[in-house]
Amino acid sequence: MIDFLFNIAGFLVAIAILVSIHEYGHFWVARTLGVKVLRFSVGFGKPLWRKVSEKDGVEYTISAIPLGGYVKMLDENEGEVDPADLPRAFNRQALWKRSLIVLAGPAANFILAICLFAILHMWGTPGLTPEVGQLEASSLASQAGVLQGDRLVSVDGKEYDFWGQHDLYLYNQVIKGQDANLLVQGIDGRRRDVILPLSTIPVSEVGPSLVPGTLGLTRWRPQFLAILGHVVEGSPADRGGLEVSDRVIAIDGQITDQWEHLVSAVVDRPGEELRVLVERDGAELELRVVPEAVTEGGRTFGRIGVAPQAGEIPENKRVLARYGPLQAVLKGVDETWLMSVLTLRMLGKMLTLEVSPKNISGPITIAQYAGQTAQIGLQPFISFLAIISISLGVLNLLPIPMLDGGHLLFYFGEVITRRPTSERVMAMGQQLGLGLLLGLMCLAFYNDIFRLIG
Repeated sequence: MIDFLFNIAGFLVAIAILVSIHEYGHFWVARTLGVKVLRFSVGFGKPLWRKVSEKDGVEYTISAIPLGGYVKMLDENEGEVDPADLPRAFNRQALWKRSLIVLAGPAANFILAICLFAILHMWGTPGLTPEVGQLEASSLASQAGVLQGDRLVSVDGKEYDFWGQHDLYLYNQVIKGQDANLLVQGIDGRRRDVILPLSTIPVSEVGPSLVPGTLGLTRWRPQFLAILGHVVEGSPADRGGLEVSDRVIAIDGQITDQWEHLVSAVVDRPGEELRVLVERDGAELELRVVPEAVTEGGRTFGRIGVAPQAGEIPENKRVLARYGPLQAVLKGVDETWLMSVLTLRMLGKMLTLEVSPKNISGPITIAQYAGQTAQIGLQPFISFLAIISISLGVLNLLPIPMLDGGHLLFYFGEVITRRPTSERVMAMGQQLGLGLLLGLMCLAFYNDIFRLIG
């Protein structure tokens, strides 16, 4: 119940912030360019709160359905306009002004993401040193020449300050079908170049498991005993009777006293019953646990919903990457650009069926992530907001009528034909756009519900 409340609260806070910023972009540019604004609304439907500004007559509202918002401007297409106000009507503005007003919403989302990423970089990102851990001899990374104990120095000139720093860049290289030059420093102190064969990896592999799974490039990890520090409520482990402080001794008769052994046994056996021997209060107990099957990046693996008992990480293995204001902003720009391009490329690959549309998430999944990151801490929630803000900006720029990109599409047609788009064409476009958006929403809800059931 507490998780559900966190999900709802986190989702509402996230949507309120992102929608307000997006609509404020339209609002601020419209007023700056001399267009009269009638209403600024966060949400749709019946107003829950309403205030009219005495200074300029703008109506500010918070409405009942928190899945969007809008800025209503004076426009002859939506009703009669006082002759004195005609110069301030949106439809009377020059094409460049209308285009800037439409672009301002997505631009505000990108600017918000840059600012949030910059705040995180100035705050400091805690992580582990970019040191390679255990490698499978058959892994792509090992075959390319990476060795256990190597320290990652840079990838295509981008320096590593902590592990996982450039995963987003690697994702983009896979989608582009290009290899990456990895500079590593061996235990002996010598540096050498390694070519990561990213061009050989299918686009469907892009995701959280790409680096550790597909590439087999794993980070250094402390050796933890297989002692449970957390058991997720309702998880396979919980249903199987596992409890916090249980020490796993063996699985199916195989000694499993190290945490990494436990992980390997579970990951490789999705949907299969495991005989788990644990030590509890000085006595041994055998339990039956069936790992749930989880699919990420085209790879299916097992998960039982447990975390290890916290162990001490040596000081020389920990880093806190913190940057000055200018460098933090530049990194924010770089991350926002990379994530925007990655999102567009993934959407393009979905259209060509190279990536499964199951990767599309809807409000339910977003609410879950909002709640989970909010419970973890402020930094993860800020990072979540930045990512969703980028997604909202990219989505609104798609050339679909009813979205900002659809309006820009009509304006482009206006440039080509040198006359305003006819009402008939706009009406047909609105109907098409509505159908596409409803279809996309249905797909997103289907994926959300399928994940819950699965």
